[in-house]
Amino acid sequence: MAISSMTGFARAAGAIGVYSWAWEVKSVNSRGLDLRSRLQGGLDGLEATVRAAAARRFHRGHLSLNLTLNPVSAELTAQVNEDVLVSILSVANDLAARIGAAPPTVDGLLSLRGVVETVEPEETEADRKALEAGVLASLDEALDLLVADREAEGRRLGKIVGGQVDAIARLSKDASKLATLQPAALKARLQQQVADILGAAAGLSEERLLQEVALLATKADVREELDRLTVHVGAARELFSNDGAIGRRLDFLAQEFNREANTLCSKSQDAALTNIGIELKTVIDQFREQAQNIE
Repeated sequence: MAISSMTGFARAAGAIGVYSWAWEVKSVNSRGLDLRSRLQGGLDGLEATVRAAAARRFHRGHLSLNLTLNPVSAELTAQVNEDVLVSILSVANDLAARIGAAPPTVDGLLSLRGVVETVEPEETEADRKALEAGVLASLDEALDLLVADREAEGRRLGKIVGGQVDAIARLSKDASKLATLQPAALKARLQQQVADILGAAAGLSEERLLQEVALLATKADVREELDRLTVHVGAARELFSNDGAIGRRLDFLAQEFNREANTLCSKSQDAALTNIGIELKTVIDQFREQAQNIE
């Protein structure tokens, strides 16, 4: 049974150079494929690639793809600001000459604000490409994990909807058995009604009685609805064996199941058959709810 849910969550992380990152991808139900991405660290240019990677794997669902990018501690280097140092030396030497002070010392100069600067390593084009490649590799990992998570949930859903289809098939068979008894029951009921209205002594000809029974039986005939229910059960079971997205077709079958069950209840002239129709509607409604979770 190849069924995939539309609900799932996955996370994948990585690091390279001065960056670490984490992808969080999650999906919930949606009528179609709805992709939302949020990329940090100036990686917005990857959005088209990110969306294409998700679209290759999924057909339905509201997908959120969130990337968190954090710089890790980088090795800083120190350098002397030559312009500031020259300016300070010029002022210091001029002042020392005028007042007879000792010339400035090296440690004194280096302690002055702006003379020594800390510099972060510059990011090259190669560094940026390596970062993007690493981020996309982690995205593939996260999406593959999401596929696995949705498939695991799909297996659970498959057991549920498979059991519900089996219940629909069983109830349809029970209804078929009762439906064959309806003409005789209608005849007996009509005879009783005539007797109650006209009195036991006043009879109704057998021919006229059979005509009335035939008319009522035609109106109450549910064999066509039961036949269609059986066909829909077969179609659902065939879908379960197919690969790919089947949720939309299962949702359509749920509507068809419900239409036949409604007609069965409206035509039923028997309390037991009506009860089966109501039970059918209950199972079909549960089937429809679960089908809406399937891709």
